Amino acid sequence: MSALKGLRIIELAEHVAGEYCGKLLADFGAELIKIERPQGSPTRHLGPFLGDQPGPERSGLFAYLNTNKQSLVLDVETPEGRARLSDLVAGADAVIDDHGQQWLEAAGLAPDSFLDDYPGVILCSVTPFGLDAPAERAHATDLTVMHASGLGYHTPSAAGPSKPPLKGAGRFHASYEAGLEGALCVAAALHRQERTGRGTFIDVSAQDVLAGRLDYVLGQMIAGDMDVSESRQQFDLGGPAGIFPCRDGFIYIFLSTPAHWRALRTLMGDPEELREFPEDWLERGLTPDRITLCRKHLVLWLAGLDKDQAAAVAQENGITLVPVNNMSDLAKSPQVQHRGYFQKLEHPDAGPTLYPTVGYKLGASAAKIETPAPKLANSAEVAERSARSRALQEPGKGPLAGVRVLELTKVWAGPFAGKLLAFLGAEVIRVESLGSLDVTRTFGVSDMNKAPGFLAVNPQKLSVQIDMKSKEGLRLLKQLAGTCDIVIENMRPGALERLGLGYEALKEVRSNIILSSMSMYGADGPLAYQTGYAPCFVALSGLSSLVGYDGEAPAGMNIRYSDSSFGAAAAFASLVALRHREATGEGQFVDVSAVEILTSLIGDTVMDYSLNGRAASCDGNRHAEMAPHGLYRCAGDDWIAIAAQSDAQWQALAARIGIADELRFATLTQRKASEAELDGIVSEWTRGRDAVQLAEELQAAGVAAAKSANSVDLIGDGHLWARGFYRYVDDQDGNARPVLGPSWQMSDAAEITRAAPRLGEHNAYVLGEIMGLGVEEQERLREAGALR
Repeated sequence: MSALKGLRIIELAEHVAGEYCGKLLADFGAELIKIERPQGSPTRHLGPFLGDQPGPERSGLFAYLNTNKQSLVLDVETPEGRARLSDLVAGADAVIDDHGQQWLEAAGLAPDSFLDDYPGVILCSVTPFGLDAPAERAHATDLTVMHASGLGYHTPSAAGPSKPPLKGAGRFHASYEAGLEGALCVAAALHRQERTGRGTFIDVSAQDVLAGRLDYVLGQMIAGDMDVSESRQQFDLGGPAGIFPCRDGFIYIFLSTPAHWRALRTLMGDPEELREFPEDWLERGLTPDRITLCRKHLVLWLAGLDKDQAAAVAQENGITLVPVNNMSDLAKSPQVQHRGYFQKLEHPDAGPTLYPTVGYKLGASAAKIETPAPKLANSAEVAERSARSRALQEPGKGPLAGVRVLELTKVWAGPFAGKLLAFLGAEVIRVESLGSLDVTRTFGVSDMNKAPGFLAVNPQKLSVQIDMKSKEGLRLLKQLAGTCDIVIENMRPGALERLGLGYEALKEVRSNIILSSMSMYGADGPLAYQTGYAPCFVALSGLSSLVGYDGEAPAGMNIRYSDSSFGAAAAFASLVALRHREATGEGQFVDVSAVEILTSLIGDTVMDYSLNGRAASCDGNRHAEMAPHGLYRCAGDDWIAIAAQSDAQWQALAARIGIADELRFATLTQRKASEAELDGIVSEWTRGRDAVQLAEELQAAGVAAAKSANSVDLIGDGHLWARGFYRYVDDQDGNARPVLGPSWQMSDAAEITRAAPRLGEHNAYVLGEIMGLGVEEQERLREAGALR
């Protein structure tokens, strides 16, 4: 049974963020009715197009975003259209929009009164800067959002000062991330709706989403535990890790431990000039000379190897090295094929076509693409459905109030999934032990309870201390799992089973339990044994192959990117499984692949390969539908992101530059033909200007622009503070500590009041109140070593 079968969702969205949010829900079986204007959604008119021939049924972007949906042509600018829309909303479970406050008010769905008019319906708004966006951020594109969030300024890692920051992967990076967050919030709100009959108003800001994806570093910065500066390297780790050429492409290697170094030096032939390096130089002895020597020998070693060959031998020796995949590599990957990530579907014009699917496998209620994107002419015959009759009950604090999550995770991706669930109101219990501490509790600190990285990613959670290396501890942990709704883990595939805590074992203590397992490649397949860190996920997924300067080798995203995106997807999949359990009483195993999650965030690029056989490569800051579109230097080391979305916006920009009469740039086709020259003109005009003032000037003229935000800008961003993205919680000493809050505003939101827990801080509550163990039994367990 599909997890969301029986739910009706009205999609008003016309942009990538909202349509992707709707797709994620429709692919799990929700009846999704897409409202389209008479000429169709704007995404029908954006490429890539089949055979590069535009047409409303030929867009690979629209095809990807709108699987499993029905199209209903409705002109909401007419009284009749608004009346019909009101009837549809009244009979729906949820509504998704990405236009903004004024559009919703004009459509008769004013956010301030929506829950009064439709008390049992969910309204999720996904916009670039939230419904409360200030005037200076009124005009936005993915480029300006990416750079307002700080992620753009710091991409790629180790960037040269003369080269501009980059836009991220593809054209719609910010929108895909925001759509995923919107789907997560809707899934949580559906749980609340099922229990209480109440709807929820949700306001997701794409800027908040992307800034929140940086919580491990940004959370430390806002708390004063990490330096902030105007440097583009402020998020970097340094060291020899990075992308390197090999015989047939590129690889990514991450080096951080003495074991990595020993194994790599052996594979490189143990060069004499590397033998005097300290064993722990990657941690404590990084110097420019050592980094240069290491990289020189890496290049020499890789020159005679193909990328898959290099990855295989490195992984066998415990080194986290992976190929940098492009679309062609993904299509023929034995791992991707084994997992069935691509699904063949009949495209209305192209015939049988491979579609990318999703990055999670749900054992009992898998996501499926049943139908291709709808044709505009075949408008849906929507069955009338009266307003849902729901007995309204008082809600708890947050949509997941009453849900208990057991977190068996470490470092960033898994803890981030738990953090999102805690921010939605779930009770999240981290299991920890002295014998297997999270590295974020120990790295570079003397007090594990005040470790900045751990504090950044784990607010609003509980900690129980159980030794998973002891038989008594494992028995206790299994018993605790029986009191929980969801268990999340990110150990190596098979590790939980070897501990006797796999899905079948956990079903013995709770038959309807949900176990969400997170790993690089997923739980099965010929390459599932391989491991890696966040930048490895990005390289394998195809994203790294898209991020770089035009005509140059891939540079990749910032090294801090992707763990949190992976965590957000795991949280979403877990809540879909929870909804399935509410409908059927059945739990399930949820298998989440980091690589597949990230590939899903460039779905239109994958569709270009499927439809046209074109494997996209690095394109700097180019955008097929906009010119100019890029980053331009201003005064000092500042950069400004500018994107002309239309000829009218170009004319407004050209008037300020003083070239409005230049007919050679009048149309997009002309501007694209002379884009390098045009970029040069814009660069000369921006050079020496104040980036903030110039962005405000352009916004006032109707042009999308934003200063590329460094870490100082982020910490001082008044809009982020006003939205509650930055907020204070009570730390372990009773003092106020700033943390990153959620990317959403929500009616009846969860309380977020506690800092990350001390090790074992909640032992008495978890063991006593939740598990019902008496004081004597707890003391016996302590003496037996089960609570170390």
